[in-house]
Amino acid sequence: MNMNPRLEMLQPYPFARLRNLMDGLEAPAHLKPIALHIGEPKHPTPTVLKQAMVNHLDGLSVYPVTAGLPQLRKACAQWLAHRYNGINVNPDTEILPVLGSREALFAFTQTIINPTGIHKPIVISPNPFYQIYEGAALLAGAQIEYVNCNAPRFIPQWHQIDSDTWSQVQLVFVCTPANPSGAVMNLADWQELFALQDKYDFVIASDECYSEIYFDDNNKPLGILEAATKLGRTFEKLVMFTSLSKRSNAPGLRSGFVAGDSKLLADFLIYRTYHGSAMSLPVQYASIAAWGDEEHVIANRELYREKFAQVLPILQQKYIVQKPDASFYLWLAVPQGDDLAFTQLLWQKAAIKVLPGRFLARNTIHGNPGAGFVRIALVSELKDCLEAARRMIEINF
Repeated sequence: MNMNPRLEMLQPYPFARLRNLMDGLEAPAHLKPIALHIGEPKHPTPTVLKQAMVNHLDGLSVYPVTAGLPQLRKACAQWLAHRYNGINVNPDTEILPVLGSREALFAFTQTIINPTGIHKPIVISPNPFYQIYEGAALLAGAQIEYVNCNAPRFIPQWHQIDSDTWSQVQLVFVCTPANPSGAVMNLADWQELFALQDKYDFVIASDECYSEIYFDDNNKPLGILEAATKLGRTFEKLVMFTSLSKRSNAPGLRSGFVAGDSKLLADFLIYRTYHGSAMSLPVQYASIAAWGDEEHVIANRELYREKFAQVLPILQQKYIVQKPDASFYLWLAVPQGDDLAFTQLLWQKAAIKVLPGRFLARNTIHGNPGAGFVRIALVSELKDCLEAARRMIEINF
């Protein structure tokens, strides 16, 4: 049977590669294993969200509408205005509920890419990157080009792309705060990318799912829609993606929304109607409750702040690692530069699992910006994160 040949272009997911790397290796039997490799929130899901879902379980008997409840879209618009200094987003035309940012990023790409032109369409991705960007581009029939994010700021180096390539670009992914470095694009960074957009006419998809895990209340991560508003731009060809997974510790809820260009979202809604991506009513009501409550978000943020405040000073005794701008990741430079060997050593000597940086990146003519780093997700309880840090500084290389 003939299958879609583009499926053969997909590379193994980082965690599958990690399993192969660790195959046959055993951790010390006397140590409790500590998993720091997966960015899955472990803090409790807020009661306000769970109770709202329970209160609306009778909604399971109803087919939901793909566009979502008007109350949900309004809650999302109100949250955006509260979070991003009063930006005005129309809940009827510029917001669409989605089943988490992962699903939406993939599906949105299928609606944007036009593979029928003379030249093969190009999608630009930061490097390292969230693997969905690559898979979405390839399955949409596009060629993907990578822009390295190097120290010290880990912001995409757009100058690495030449003008001939830019002229064929249809979509640019950005991730801010970034996975894995936690780097945040500032207004000047956005201005640089917007200038390229004005010149080459592409869509920007901004993945902002880590936006609510930050350390300075006076310097919150800047999102694409707020940046556009500050610079006097419209939302044309701009779409942001966010979710409740990290903000509200609800990765299993599969709930988020996209916001931005009304024309793009109208087309995206048509696609999603056929794709069967409507959010169930209990999940919609739980989402309304979550977007309308900031107390649990503040408490969640404090838990992460405490982890970074206690874990970082320990690790910095031995390693080159800095506090990220935001997110719950540490992007740690590996002693002697071999992230694969270091990952194996941590497991064999200290029963700690981390993710090699090169598994989150691709080789380019400018090198692999993930090589020589490991990603550490501070999602476990504080005591486990502290125990892992103590074990790491005791290891001899």
